[in-house]
Amino acid sequence: MATDDAPSAPAKERTRDPERTRSEILEVATAEFAKLGYAGARVDEIAARTRTTKRMIYYYFGGKEQLFIAVLEQAYNRIRANEQDLDVSHLDPVSAVRRLAEISFDHHEAHPEFIRLVSIENIHDAEHIIKSETLSDLNWPAIEIIHKVLAAGREQGVFKADADAVDVHAIISSFCFFRVSNRATFGTLFHRDLTDPALREHYRRMLGDLVVRYLAADPAD
Repeated sequence: MATDDAPSAPAKERTRDPERTRSEILEVATAEFAKLGYAGARVDEIAARTRTTKRMIYYYFGGKEQLFIAVLEQAYNRIRANEQDLDVSHLDPVSAVRRLAEISFDHHEAHPEFIRLVSIENIHDAEHIIKSETLSDLNWPAIEIIHKVLAAGREQGVFKADADAVDVHAIISSFCFFRVSNRATFGTLFHRDLTDPALREHYRRMLGDLVVRYLAADPAD
């Protein structure tokens, strides 16, 4: 069990590579918070699993709350980085918005810990996100990408005039989130596994259809 004593020999060696140490702590903390929630996760256990000490974790992050905020920041940064790295400039607006939906679909499926962390933070009424100095700014570049795609679609007459980027983001996120977060309850009630590999392409395509049909311009516009 980790204590507040001086770091052990392995921990001392790892201080020579602070970025690696910090990264490993974040990875273990992500799993611990996602599994047990903010209240249930223990810094002692995170320290033990990273072969370091609570004191070292506090040195890097300041405390349990700051560590959880750092975990949230990393989780959001990963999905936003995927979106921002996507070049849709060569795609027509309909193909571009479908691609944006696919990127989100793939990321949510590949990172169920992200779903759990966001669920946990909602239980806490976003009290930790509010304290983050980076999260409020992190999400807007992704919204700006959607905004540009919608503007191009309106200009070409394929998207309705009142299409809103935040609304589109909410539609995409809602579907992707529900598919993973409600897998157990939905499967139990309706006897259908939303994450069944055999249904993956069906749901991935369905998400794109939902967004495109929502955005479709009214012939009268």
